[in-house]
Amino acid sequence: MNGGDDASSSAATSGPPPSLEWRFSQVFGERTAGEEVQEVDIISAIEFDKSGDHLATGDRGGRVVLFERTDTKEHGGSRRDLEETDYAVRHPEFRYKTEFQSHEPEFDYLKSLEIEEKINKIRWCQPANGALFLLCTNDKTIKYWKVQEKKIKRISEMNIDPSKMESSSNPPPQLVANGLPADKAHGYLTKDFSFPPGGIPSLRLPVVVTSQDTNLVARCRRVYAHAHDYHINSISNSSDGETFISADDLRVNLWNLEISNQSFNIVDVKPTNMEDLTEVITSAEFHPIHCNMLAYSSSKGSIRLIDMRQSALCDSHTKLFEEPEAPGSRSFFTEIIASISDIKFSKDGRYILSRDYMTLKLWDINMDSGPVASYQVHEHLRPRLCDLYENDSIFDKFECCLSGDGLRVATGSYSNLFRVFGTSPGSTEAATLEASKNPMRRQIQTPARPSRSIGSMTRVVRRGSESPGAEANGNAYDFTTKLLHMAWHPTENSIACAAANSLYMYYA
Repeated sequence: MNGGDDASSSAATSGPPPSLEWRFSQVFGERTAGEEVQEVDIISAIEFDKSGDHLATGDRGGRVVLFERTDTKEHGGSRRDLEETDYAVRHPEFRYKTEFQSHEPEFDYLKSLEIEEKINKIRWCQPANGALFLLCTNDKTIKYWKVQEKKIKRISEMNIDPSKMESSSNPPPQLVANGLPADKAHGYLTKDFSFPPGGIPSLRLPVVVTSQDTNLVARCRRVYAHAHDYHINSISNSSDGETFISADDLRVNLWNLEISNQSFNIVDVKPTNMEDLTEVITSAEFHPIHCNMLAYSSSKGSIRLIDMRQSALCDSHTKLFEEPEAPGSRSFFTEIIASISDIKFSKDGRYILSRDYMTLKLWDINMDSGPVASYQVHEHLRPRLCDLYENDSIFDKFECCLSGDGLRVATGSYSNLFRVFGTSPGSTEAATLEASKNPMRRQIQTPARPSRSIGSMTRVVRRGSESPGAEANGNAYDFTTKLLHMAWHPTENSIACAAANSLYMYYA
């Protein structure tokens, strides 16, 4: 998928790669049986950084939690040790690094609108001088955070004659961070303290010294606010490391990281008369290599690729990707389930992965006639669309992700299940796993559905769960437990996914 003709010819001769066997790696915030999940603790965003050594999660309470990888540091050693270690099945390990409160609940008095603190998206920016940088957004405000280790400063000397301190047989009192003795940190000047006769002849100012102890400090560098009338659904960094975009239902804005009081509107789909509104923007993503290109998806199931070199306001698109509607298939739910909830570029920028309610679709940006592959995720729920509409589950927004090598794609489902599909030509890989310590517990073996192509008339390959065992009619699904957010490690076959307030990690 990433190479040219040589790569494709070699892939054709060697065949698709074998299916992966997924293993449980770690869980953070695991629930005990019967434990009630607090609304503010539910994870709402997950993102690996480019190196894969750091992972960030955001929750509905406005908090951002950072994790760092530890197994790469611990496995250092001589070349012989490294050669003897089987890195193909190495157990990736992360540990809690720090957390900070990114957003607080606000109230817009002009619109009488409550703005919740829930983190919608997190994006990592370029690290610099040992510091980590992140962009986090809620519905209205984007914040640029810097997380850095800083040495702790302490007060080392108080207003005491050092000669008396040295002659005293008692050791100097242990000081805490604010410079007071540990045993008298509160109310230091008490009845026990007495001034010497005649008072203290000279005032000795406390001396602040930097200790060797370090502390992780998160500081908000910039706040990008008041640029969106509607809820922000996406933020995405440019490959130039200087700009990023933010998208709401009707507009996409371009920002410079250094300038927080000004943005440029590059896409505006708002009609003159709001009664003429037929579609909204659902997701937007910068091209991973070309900083002038970006894609955005719509509620009608289309993806538009735009080039910012064409004009300041990108009213016209460079390419339009959409799948023609099958004749006679239109129903009340057609437009609802066609709405794209998430799009992602492949690492090389050649492909776009999109997720609508029923399917995952893989698009080649050089071929706008239709998707090159379509993977069925919720086809077995089609008979229950009325029930899903009644309980609002049909509006759930599932995310999708691609592996770093582009050979596999993944997305979530209900009952805390997620699906992994192989994208190589001829691949039949279609695994269903559960977000638990035993991911294969509810493994459903589903044979690949044959391609609906006659010769080379169409290249669409459709695979997925046509009849997933006992859950064919969807009755066994728990629609209250859904796996909406997940991320694939940029260089390894490792997946992080969120099940309510728990973060599960798997490797293969």
